[in-house]
Amino acid sequence: MDIVFLVGRVLLALVFLLSAVGHLTQSKGMAQYAQSKGVPAAEAGVIASGVVFALGGLGLVLGVWTDVAALLIALTLIPVSFVMHAFWKESDPAAKQAEQINFNKNLALIGGLLVVFYLVNQTQDIPAGITGPLFGRW
Repeated sequence: MDIVFLVGRVLLALVFLLSAVGHLTQSKGMAQYAQSKGVPAAEAGVIASGVVFALGGLGLVLGVWTDVAALLIALTLIPVSFVMHAFWKESDPAAKQAEQINFNKNLALIGGLLVVFYLVNQTQDIPAGITGPLFGRW
């Protein structure tokens, strides 16, 4: 079962690692979109979220403080979901549907990350991990 947990971590992390590449290589364009959504200091926010996604994704893949990695990404996704994917503010049906899909996707990712956070804190031995959890068992 250790391999299942590792594969799950890698697949979950892949979403954030690929997103980090986009955030860090296309920050200007992404910042313009974020600014259109009312995000203050949009470019800094895009770069900061890209760094969190990169570090968190690497933490998930490598098993380095996996609990912290999962929690940091989840905490980043909460405001991003409500600001960037506020489907309830959209009047165009297609835009509303697209934003609701992205909002729901983020909710599912947050849920998965919280499950990882919980599971790695139930044991000091993370399967295929470099370090144990930072928070430890609680």
